[in-house]
Amino acid sequence: MTDVVMPQMGESIVEGTLTKWLKKPGEHVERDEPLFEISTDKVDTEIPSPAAGTLSEVLVDEGKTVGIHTIVARIEEGGNGAAPPASVQAKAAPPLQRTAPPPPPPAQEAAPAPPVPAVPRVADVPLAPAPEPGGPLSPLVRRMAREHNIDLNRVRGTGAGGRITKQDVEAYLAQAAAAPAAPPAAVTQAPPPTTAVRPAPPPLPPLAPAVQAKARIEPMSTMRMKIAEHMVLSVRTSPHVTTVHRVDMTKVAKMRERYKADVQARYGFSLTYLPFVTRAAVVALRQYPLLNASLDGNNIIYHNEINIGIAVALENGLIVPVIRGADEKNVLGLQHSIVDLSTRARSRQLKPEEVQGGTFSITNFGSFGSVMGTPIINQPQVAILGVGTVDKTPVVIDDAIGIRSLSYLSCTFDHRLIDGALADQFMTRLKQVLEDWSEDVL
Repeated sequence: MTDVVMPQMGESIVEGTLTKWLKKPGEHVERDEPLFEISTDKVDTEIPSPAAGTLSEVLVDEGKTVGIHTIVARIEEGGNGAAPPASVQAKAAPPLQRTAPPPPPPAQEAAPAPPVPAVPRVADVPLAPAPEPGGPLSPLVRRMAREHNIDLNRVRGTGAGGRITKQDVEAYLAQAAAAPAAPPAAVTQAPPPTTAVRPAPPPLPPLAPAVQAKARIEPMSTMRMKIAEHMVLSVRTSPHVTTVHRVDMTKVAKMRERYKADVQARYGFSLTYLPFVTRAAVVALRQYPLLNASLDGNNIIYHNEINIGIAVALENGLIVPVIRGADEKNVLGLQHSIVDLSTRARSRQLKPEEVQGGTFSITNFGSFGSVMGTPIINQPQVAILGVGTVDKTPVVIDDAIGIRSLSYLSCTFDHRLIDGALADQFMTRLKQVLEDWSEDVL
């Protein structure tokens, strides 16, 4: 018997919504055949079966949101799907046949009936664990609660379904530290301390009936709700600062023009500006590794790998698949990875590990004509690079007017860890690589 679990689709993801079962109990499924669909704030995709056999049990209904690593189904290996397994047949039996207890044995008058134990057959009745306050807790939240002796029942969670996040615990500690100490004589009469939370924003006024009559109202999709939650969490977690640099992409544009037709003929995909920018970012990250780090409380985690997340626009949201080992790829290798990941993201074929482990992200809003933007950090990273469109622009060069291919690149960074000077040094190095481009494509 193989357990099927809810996968983790990103470092900051602690739950997922099972949106659709692609197989029914009793049906045969092959290994790696799509089994069910899930939706999170990072991905809306199909999950393959971990084994071949018969789907014997479905433990989570469609539309339910459960924590990662929760068992959602079981597969009986080796089944051919000819008939439902015994567990399924048992579920189809009438309620009385399934729940009625067996008839008691004939009473023996010679001996009195043994006393009924206080807790019968405890080993045979699996007890559900007590629910955690605020839903499933991350190991970091549990550790912080132990270290600071915090009663989590007093902390209000702002995550999905009221889940308590690291930021909720930090806000509770900050409020407790800022609270003035009461006089000793008044301690016994003071009311119990209240939970330290941010006041909820006032509800929006309802739409006027005349407006509602002319409007179309529909609920947000699960993916959109998760994206919204993740964006709000990121802004609350990191003090965002953005620096913008104008970059002369003329040498890159000439290199791209030189190899564009050859790459299309050989490999079947276009050569864009994005792999050049990604390659330059890798060079700059090597020199300034703090932008490739992340924070865990008061600890800085320096990542040994450079794994670049590339934001991909979907029909109903966005996703950030990760190019692992981006520092080991040249421009052509990076372009191949970008095309492969974005194509499979739009066809819902990404694997869980392909949206995890990112250490730095890039979003190319220039592909939609945007000149510049201020992107939001993809937690738990500390920086993200935004790429504006490349346009031919008249500029002053040595007191003369010339036509250059210019682009505006913006870097949004977490000011808790990165100062403006460091961010600008990083951007200056990235700019230097692009403006003095000399690396071949093939």
